[in-house]
Amino acid sequence: MPKQKTHKGISKRFKVTASGKATKRSAFRGHILSKKNGKRKRHLRHNTIVVGADARHILEALRPAS
Repeated sequence: MPKQKTHKGISKRFKVTASGKATKRSAFRGHILSKKNGKRKRHLRHNTIVVGADARHILEALRPAS
């Protein structure tokens, strides 16, 4: 049976922490930042942890080939 490959699109958007959780970048930070106030942009700076069923799918796609 062939090896499972890492999903390259997911690997560019998500990272796995040392404790095995998936982190993602906050949405709404790409463009049109002039209309967003400073407090909103400051809170969007931080990465967040993915929870629920989405996290399971992401971690499965990021599992190294074995």
